[in-house]
Amino acid sequence: MDRIQAEQRVTELNEQLRGYGHAYYVLDKPAVPDSVYDQLMNELIELETLYPDLIFPDSPTQRVGGTPISNFDKVTHALPMLSLSNVFNEEDIRDFDRRVRSGAGDNIEYVCELKIDGLAVSLIYENGQFIRGATRGDGRVGEDITVNLRTVRTIPLKLRKSESLEVRGEVFMPKKSFHALNAERGERGEELFANPRNAAAGSLRQLDPKIAASRNLDVFIYGIGGDAESHGLSEHEETLQFIEALGFKTNNERQVCRSVEEVLAYIEKWTEQRADLSYEIDGIVIKVNRYLQQQELGFTAKSPKWATAYKFPAEEVMTTVRDIELSVGRTGVVTPTAILDPVSVAGTTVQRASLHNEDLIREKDIRIGDKVIIRKAGDIIPEVVSALVEQRTGDELPFEMPENCPACGSELIRIEGEVALRCVNPQCPAQITEGLIHFVSRNAMNIEGLGEKVIEQLYREGLIADISDIYKLTKEQLLNLDRMGEKSASNLIAAIDASRSNSMERLLFGLGIRHVGERGARILSEHFGSIEKLMTATFDELINIHEIGGKMADSIVAYFETEEVQQLMQRLAEANVNLTYTGTRVRVEEGANAFAGKKIVLTGKLEKLTRGEAQSQIEALGGKVSGSVSKKTDLVIAGEEAGSKLAKALELKVDVWNEERLIEELSK
Repeated sequence: MDRIQAEQRVTELNEQLRGYGHAYYVLDKPAVPDSVYDQLMNELIELETLYPDLIFPDSPTQRVGGTPISNFDKVTHALPMLSLSNVFNEEDIRDFDRRVRSGAGDNIEYVCELKIDGLAVSLIYENGQFIRGATRGDGRVGEDITVNLRTVRTIPLKLRKSESLEVRGEVFMPKKSFHALNAERGERGEELFANPRNAAAGSLRQLDPKIAASRNLDVFIYGIGGDAESHGLSEHEETLQFIEALGFKTNNERQVCRSVEEVLAYIEKWTEQRADLSYEIDGIVIKVNRYLQQQELGFTAKSPKWATAYKFPAEEVMTTVRDIELSVGRTGVVTPTAILDPVSVAGTTVQRASLHNEDLIREKDIRIGDKVIIRKAGDIIPEVVSALVEQRTGDELPFEMPENCPACGSELIRIEGEVALRCVNPQCPAQITEGLIHFVSRNAMNIEGLGEKVIEQLYREGLIADISDIYKLTKEQLLNLDRMGEKSASNLIAAIDASRSNSMERLLFGLGIRHVGERGARILSEHFGSIEKLMTATFDELINIHEIGGKMADSIVAYFETEEVQQLMQRLAEANVNLTYTGTRVRVEEGANAFAGKKIVLTGKLEKLTRGEAQSQIEALGGKVSGSVSKKTDLVIAGEEAGSKLAKALELKVDVWNEERLIEELSK
């Protein structure tokens, strides 16, 4: 076959494979057996190998690039990707409908669509060719993730018509793919993804597109990011049909509703049937159908007035508290956990739910034997909502927190300003083992093979008492452990040896000093360069470092003042563990992310994060979380039922974000 014949055949194969791929991935109606598709794909690969100049950007073989990238470039959206306002009940929906009719008349149609729980993206095409894809980011600036979006097979690399346009959609991970991915990660001992949305977001932010390609992501396109009327379109439903004709995948479960009653019926239907879908949804999007009416209604500063998102209430189920167990963390905090009769909640089986602290148990009057209502906060974290007092039989047992540590027997104390009870015995075995587990974890010293069970066994057998003992372990000692073979022991010794050369910030984070997270450890390591210099730092020296606050400074000084810690550092040095910073010194400048150097206030009830989680993540990125709003406040994060702090922020014209925007920024 000469080059002219090869070019003709390559063109034919491209068209055939694109058509078959669309039928398989978008329409879910395979047009040919897999063997036929594979045969044609192999023929195309052979021809492209013979004639590399015939490899076109939209070739089905170019879904996955071969070279990982170093970072993602920033992209400014031509038109901002605004977030939607939220409604939570029938009254809210009727209020939205009244506002719409007041502004655009009574002749209103709505398009109701399933709100996909994924990651919003922008896709740009020129003359029918996919040229760029980006995340939503803060709505104005996102990240260029083109290389990863090219791996999503439901995103066409070439449109059926030579159109130039931007479309917007939601990339998601189907439930089946999510469960398979977590099963694989579990087998490898890796941290599991909390939900499909996190898995999809994490996949699209991989620097190696081969990883993204392996995650089986999907997409639904929900609109055009620009002037749809320039394409001769006058309605949202018409636009969805138009982009379907171009080869995009849209969600066919949408419905045009001609009254608020039809909207409510649609919501009721999918509230009941959402579990039957092959992907996760977290609500319903309601949009005015006609573009002229959308223009009449306009926008607020943050969202369109012609659209809103109904958020599903968290699924609540009843179960029984069989026991309340106590666990002691590495900082000594004693946490009660409800042991429940197994029950399915939001797609997973729940058997345990944190009760957080003694005050919460008293406030909710939770007793052993109680029938309780539980839910997953933000569809993620199991929590006990309430006890069903009216169903008590008299056999239920009130729970009292002990006065002594369940692990070591030391007296528990409550530090002023804290609600938690804490064991302050530095020799508490539970704290020691939890500290050891933290030290070897992936984000600390990253000693592969030294997992929780192995640590517990080593401590129980008296082979390790503190972190320095890890570096004294021998292969012979490891071979005496349960389920530890020759190869595993050799690999573990090699992993321990390799960790000796880790840069200082990993060691510092692994020490588990209170208030010192990964970011704080890196900043301190960059500044001081060695553990020796950090050990002699004063409180004033520490708080003069950008992003190091008073609590962290106090904690660092107190930690290194103790004789036991000084001796521990000496033992680590004698074990040839590196105590210096060997990474690249990159100073994080103020404004390098959305939180660095800013004073931030959290108010109202957050759905997907606890207040503590939000605060720790913000502070890890250099933000300072305050309890009150003032002229010095840079940003307010407002959840549900935000009250006086939100009102004051609006009065002072302080920037206000909702939780969705917060999570978008934290995930960057």
